[in-house]
Amino acid sequence: MEVILKKDVENLGSAYEIVTVKNGYGRNFLIPRGMAILATDAAKKMHEETLRQRAHKEAKMKEDAEQLAKQLQGVTLTITTKAGTSGKIFGSVNTVQIAEALAVKGHNVERKRISIKNEPIKELGTFDAEIKLHKEVTATVKFEVVGESAM
Repeated sequence: MEVILKKDVENLGSAYEIVTVKNGYGRNFLIPRGMAILATDAAKKMHEETLRQRAHKEAKMKEDAEQLAKQLQGVTLTITTKAGTSGKIFGSVNTVQIAEALAVKGHNVERKRISIKNEPIKELGTFDAEIKLHKEVTATVKFEVVGESAM
């Protein structure tokens, strides 16, 4: 079954793409949740017109994402948390703390767009976070987890 995606669906495609999915996945999951519509001939014609209108807007969004990626290139974040003497931290560091640290530096990024390999971080050290700014543009930000002594 062919469907037109209305929203980005992870591991399937981006919004406004026509994708082929299994009948059950389309009818029972994507369509009822408003993530896709059935790709009929009329829907495909409307889809083509929508794509023409969005082409200019999409180019502007990509350009903005590339500018933000250049700004984020040299950014290094420091996240302070309570840690024990062995280097283990109390709790963990995840995308929420990284988004907050970026906001303090003046870069507003949704936490959903940030991914950390081997999340959650439960030890001191330097790590990388990948930020997906656009479907074709990603930026990598280094962050250091430093501990303040717990009493």
